Amino acid sequence: MNDWALVTDQELRQAIQDWQDWLAQEKRASAHTLAAYGRDLAAFLGFLAAYRGGTVSLAILDDLALRDFRAWLAERAGRGLSASSSARALSVLRGFYRWAERRSLLSNSQIAAVRTPKQADQLPKALTAPDTQDLLAGEPVLERLPWVAARDRAVLLLLYGAGLRIGEALSLTPAELPGDAEGTLRVLGKGNKLRIVPLLPEITQSLALYQQLCPFALEADEPLFRGVRGGPLNPRMVQLLIQDLRRGLGLPESTTPHALRHSFATHLLAGGADLRGIQELLGHASLSTTQRYTAVDPAGLLKAYAAHPRAKRA
Repeated sequence: MNDWALVTDQELRQAIQDWQDWLAQEKRASAHTLAAYGRDLAAFLGFLAAYRGGTVSLAILDDLALRDFRAWLAERAGRGLSASSSARALSVLRGFYRWAERRSLLSNSQIAAVRTPKQADQLPKALTAPDTQDLLAGEPVLERLPWVAARDRAVLLLLYGAGLRIGEALSLTPAELPGDAEGTLRVLGKGNKLRIVPLLPEITQSLALYQQLCPFALEADEPLFRGVRGGPLNPRMVQLLIQDLRRGLGLPESTTPHALRHSFATHLLAGGADLRGIQELLGHASLSTTQRYTAVDPAGLLKAYAAHPRAKRA
């Protein structure tokens, strides 16, 4: 039973189900995204049931005032939830309201007036190049089956060597892989944004070794990466893998799957790559998102500045 089933009436439960179906089918939201959105909406509905008293309905959502939304955000702050977490939850709530209004289920202009909690600027936490190499060469600290070790290395190389998000890597199918050692990968990322990512020979070789050793039949249009029982590899298993490697190698707490993607961008910038190129490789819709990496690697900017004609005259 969904978390909101205990605090909502049948009409609202159906609306939420329809919204999630729309997210999955029309927006191509991943299972991870759907679960996160569902938790945020369920938490809001749980608060509302206690705050207003009784079952929550579409009519109640339609009737909420600005003070009600502010009370919800204040309650989250009182529980110590971060501003970024509340900003994300508010974004989810606004998205549900927009969807419901387009379908004439409710109309509430008050939510648009809610101020998003101010967040401190969060810089990407990239690994150093030596730490990254230690992580990728960290198999000796773990005891795994040969095919599992090959699978894990292929996944990590896709995150760091190609800058993929964990969901993008785990959604790959054998049919999507390039046929040669220096091919490119077509990646469908957030917002259905398609990008072309070149694969280093080391990555394609690692993928080939995994496919050779994998004990399960890898059908062309089914998930490439498998768990030990043959089902699709769960993102949580990749998180646990990096957690184990981090502890075994003494790496910083910021070592996560997404940190490898950040490291990919930061190390490219340090090597002289331009921001526009990095933007395309990462699939960022806005250059301003990519520009965060200039604060992470000021040395890379100074290196690029040194190529300026006027700098050479100093």
